[in-house]
Amino acid sequence: MNAPLHREMPAGLLDPQRALSDVTAKWDQDIVRQLTDYIAIPAKSPGFDQDWVKNGYLDTVLRNAASWVEAQKVEGLKLEIVQLEGRTPVLFFEVPATGTDMKETVLMYGHLDKQPEFTGWRSDLGPWSPKYEDGLLYGRGGADDGYAVYASVAALQALKAQGAAHPRVVGLIETCEESGSYDLLPYIDALRPRLGEVGLVICLDSGAGNYDQLWLTTSLRGMASGTLRVEILTEGVHSGDASGLVPSSFRIMRQVLDRLEDSKTGRLLPESFHCEVPADRLVQAQATAAILGDEVYKRFPWAHYDCGGATTFALPTTSDPVEALINRTWRPTLSVTGAEGFPALKDAGNVLRPYTAFKLSLRLPPLVDADQAVQRLKRLLEDNAPYQAKVTFDSNGGATGWNAPSTAPWFERALNAASQAHFGAGCGYIGQGGTIPLMNMLSVGFPKAQMMVCGVLGPKSNAHGPNEFLHVPYAKKLTAAVAEVIAALPAAHAAGG
Repeated sequence: MNAPLHREMPAGLLDPQRALSDVTAKWDQDIVRQLTDYIAIPAKSPGFDQDWVKNGYLDTVLRNAASWVEAQKVEGLKLEIVQLEGRTPVLFFEVPATGTDMKETVLMYGHLDKQPEFTGWRSDLGPWSPKYEDGLLYGRGGADDGYAVYASVAALQALKAQGAAHPRVVGLIETCEESGSYDLLPYIDALRPRLGEVGLVICLDSGAGNYDQLWLTTSLRGMASGTLRVEILTEGVHSGDASGLVPSSFRIMRQVLDRLEDSKTGRLLPESFHCEVPADRLVQAQATAAILGDEVYKRFPWAHYDCGGATTFALPTTSDPVEALINRTWRPTLSVTGAEGFPALKDAGNVLRPYTAFKLSLRLPPLVDADQAVQRLKRLLEDNAPYQAKVTFDSNGGATGWNAPSTAPWFERALNAASQAHFGAGCGYIGQGGTIPLMNMLSVGFPKAQMMVCGVLGPKSNAHGPNEFLHVPYAKKLTAAVAEVIAALPAAHAAGG
């Protein structure tokens, strides 16, 4: 894996135009094709594929990525696939420092497992049928976030091409993230001696407020999820015979959920699921709202219909951009993401169903402990069931959210310089409503590390839903920006931070 040595550039003096040119060529000539092949493989996360070992899709995408990384011949790079017994595999690579005596390590993170298919794809698209159209690569998993390992290595190649000084870099690519990363902590523990003292984490599994600038994620919500099941009968019975006497399991379900949520406003009722929004995050939300305006909510595919010759659109919970940002990042929210116990409409006869089951997804504010929230949620839903029905909540576990540490001056300068160089605008700061369990783990394990959490999931990219796409022009600029931030770290070290 030896490659020609390049003249070392002074720390922090990466040529941004050349970096963008190099990564653009890499994306156009290679990465888009690699991701096209990746999208075609239904590598669903183990939480959605009980036969993941037998099917072998996760193993396939990981080995494909590993083969590609090795083929890049990055100077000094060593790679291996690590698999603990009974767990999903991870890809681990490391590259030694060059041109600097700094001891800190840069950790690059991504994942290769995917969410399930979902329905409603455009007629000419599909979750496993990649299509590249007008700079957008459609298909499941490309943007969330199969591209991460490829972009990370392309950024390293851009550094090497200019002989830029850089710290030691390690990469950790998992295959369990979409199931809550329950396999990740054992790998963190097993690999901790090889991770080193992490000074910068680069996580390419997040979103962007628009495609016009670099965006840094400053917070992530946590999550508590599970299945709530209400049973009232042992088998279905004629609704004409029993209704009015046998309570509907669906009505009982509504009563139970009313303990948790105000159905008129969506506000979670227990105060223990809320937390105070930090003052600096409020300031950032105001600044981001000024940038994005009503695009904060207009970017979603709202249902609409014709009413008297005018098109009427469904409405968001608020049209205030600041409140909209806070609602989706710092306030708890309940979603029902699946249901069981219902026949298809064409098969629904006059039968009172014996049970109703809902898959619940409760997004938690970044500072609320997920384990405690799961325990409180179970007690709240199960205790004192109406009509003494059998009510059970089987948790899938929880993931505590994350609030970014204070941004170091060198890091803020590097982010703004990279954003200005490639987008012509300063870096934006935004909280995200999704969950990346790794970030809280790393913040606990490496409290002094700066966190470059960013990604390509901008307006209408629709991760987890139909028509998911990767915005390739944005991904190219993001890749170059990552290279620039890494190159800035040795200069900051030399200057004492």
